[in-house]
Amino acid sequence: MSRAEGPLAERLRAIREAPAGPGTVAYFDYDGTVIDGYSAGAFYRKRLRELDVGPIELVRTVLSGMRGIRTDDDFREFLSITLASWKGHSEDELMALGRELFKAEIAGQLHAEVWTLVAAHQEQGHQVVMASSATRFQVVPMAEELGADRALVTELEVREGVLTGRAAGTTLWGPGKAAAVKDDAATHGVDLDVCFGYANGTEDVEFLSTVGHPVAVSPTDSLRAVAAERHWPVLDCEPRGGLFPTVPDIARTAIFYGGMLGGLATAAGAGLLHGSRRRFVDMAGSVGADVAFGLAGIDVDVVGAENLVSARPCVFVFNHQSKFDVPIMMKLLREGFTGVAKKEAASIPVWGQLFWAADVAFVDRGNTTQAREALQPAVDKLRDEGISLAVAPEGTRSPTPRLGRFKKGAFHIAMQAGVPVVPVIIRNAGQLMWRGAQTIREGTVQVVVGEPIDTSEWVPERAGQYAEQVRDVFTRTLAAWPGEDAR
Repeated sequence: MSRAEGPLAERLRAIREAPAGPGTVAYFDYDGTVIDGYSAGAFYRKRLRELDVGPIELVRTVLSGMRGIRTDDDFREFLSITLASWKGHSEDELMALGRELFKAEIAGQLHAEVWTLVAAHQEQGHQVVMASSATRFQVVPMAEELGADRALVTELEVREGVLTGRAAGTTLWGPGKAAAVKDDAATHGVDLDVCFGYANGTEDVEFLSTVGHPVAVSPTDSLRAVAAERHWPVLDCEPRGGLFPTVPDIARTAIFYGGMLGGLATAAGAGLLHGSRRRFVDMAGSVGADVAFGLAGIDVDVVGAENLVSARPCVFVFNHQSKFDVPIMMKLLREGFTGVAKKEAASIPVWGQLFWAADVAFVDRGNTTQAREALQPAVDKLRDEGISLAVAPEGTRSPTPRLGRFKKGAFHIAMQAGVPVVPVIIRNAGQLMWRGAQTIREGTVQVVVGEPIDTSEWVPERAGQYAEQVRDVFTRTLAAWPGEDAR
């Protein structure tokens, strides 16, 4: 069943039919609802990696996990284990840790369907509020990324700038969350009968019962039974994978990279036979990607494929969520292209040689006083050799579907070389291989290639403005994906 006709589409219709404006609030539970898993696990795993968990604490944690959390007392006991390790640390320290773990791990657990729901609520002018029994350090980084208006969390006691190891007041587990939502609605003058609530566990039945539009998101079996009895809608999200990949995912990844290496070996032989490094690069990109995608059973659905060849040489700019983006670009562009890397990368053992073999253009990013000279190697590839460039203007992988700020380098290169810019918008690479993952999940990569953008009238002084204009093309395309009700 496609997204356009399934449960997600029904939820989106309900959002659009609700009263517009800030008088409607969408309250989202966090662990298990917004993310596939539990944010506390990321904090605990970091401590395990750093051997910062003693045997008594380890036994207490295991026993608590085996018993499960069924009551507020159970949750307080589990929370006390975590808070004991945080005692004496400042709020700033733990918020910095929370942001670090969010980027490295937690963001990759975000349910794509929830991202879509939040966007739909925001389009209607609704307030979005996170309501979680977790702490501020776990919830706030995701709340900021989602653009939430505020977060209701279990607050911690602080004295003289450091944590005491105790909760401050009522925890937001079970009835505490329901009470916090009621207080929040009263504070902001909101009628809960028009509001939405999203949660996954039975402990949140009371919370869901407070709103007029409750939704069970990837619910536990017990909440699913309650939802069926009360005729609440259910939205099952696609699993996000996780720290422990499935055997099929491991096998698929091995097959994929095996195919890439096979294509690389074939390309190396052809390159030696013809005495051409360019021949090697082109075959490695096309044959290697075709074999890898074919063996792994991963499809690529492209809209606007004609724009991949109509304006070469050009600068292809693509959004960057995953290590998988590079193979995707190899399969799309096939030949007559290369990438850009910082000059220092040429000296990295092994990688430097591979970059050289791939005909990468090395630029001196530290040369800010002579920017034109720094970009000249990339310009030469375009203007003198007719080789197109593929550049990720965000500069680094985004931890969620949100686009990062576009840097100006790619647009300066296009201006100096006098070539067009072609946007390549990749929708879901992060779902097949999230930012921190080492394995590839099955699925179809969705791509829109935009029309070439003429740069002949561009001037260097307005490079930042051009970068924003191109970023807007990505934003609009992602907001209204062809052929689907993507928002």
